[in-house]
Amino acid sequence: MEMTATRVKGIDATYYTVEDLDGCTKFYSQVLGLEPAVTVSGMFAEWTFDDDSSFGLYKSEQKPASRSGSAMFRVDDPYSAAEHLKSMKAHIAHGEDAVGDFPTCFMVFGEDPEGNQFIIHKRK
Repeated sequence: MEMTATRVKGIDATYYTVEDLDGCTKFYSQVLGLEPAVTVSGMFAEWTFDDDSSFGLYKSEQKPASRSGSAMFRVDDPYSAAEHLKSMKAHIAHGEDAVGDFPTCFMVFGEDPEGNQFIIHKRK
């Protein structure tokens, strides 16, 4: 494969388009355990993590046509994170067996109030 000038070095930010910016900002502040680093009222909210990657929400004037994709949020303890999501009454795909044990990682599959999927993730 030929290298190009646009070779990707990482992911700076992942954004979800939402209708209820305030409600989803509150939800993700609880999920992520921190407040947004930047907000523009009625437009967007963005959280920046220790590795300088970011996750954000962008307010749409229209209902998003479809929900797809999934942000994976890195944690140290997926079991504690799953319990935290349960205490928030967040939708978790696998109920009591919330933490999936996969060959390379542990994952908790969640969904925000607008149906956007996210994953709590820990590499092995």
